[in-house]
Amino acid sequence: MPWPSRACSPRLNMRTALCLAEVRGVILLAAAQHSVVVYSYAPREVKASVAGYGHASKRQMQLMIRALLSMNETPEPSDAADALAVALCHLQAEQVRRRFGLPDGNSTAKPRTLRAAISSTGLTNEIRLGSTTRGGLPRILSTR
Repeated sequence: MPWPSRACSPRLNMRTALCLAEVRGVILLAAAQHSVVVYSYAPREVKASVAGYGHASKRQMQLMIRALLSMNETPEPSDAADALAVALCHLQAEQVRRRFGLPDGNSTAKPRTLRAAISSTGLTNEIRLGSTTRGGLPRILSTR
């Protein structure tokens, strides 16, 4: 696939970012036109899924891919290891979704709020929501 324009030279970070955004847009459009589901994973999510550490280096990722896939050689270039890592991350995410009956990230179903989930159980008199914790998660206080 040819680059969208001549300005897509990897010389400048801004140009590279814009070029990749153009390419990503074309890919997403083509996928939508052909009803192909597209998944997206953040680099830290892929690294944490494969190496167990979201800040793993390229070399660590290559070695983990080699070990996980029982390869005789380390995948080169590192982009090949990156592609394999994304595939393994997706497989793991799909297994978790299926095992726990979670909706996929592209689902149009809206997640229920914690308050709605509690009220649907009929336990509203036994559980009340307090303020949030430092991480922004709701604090659940029992009234027993």
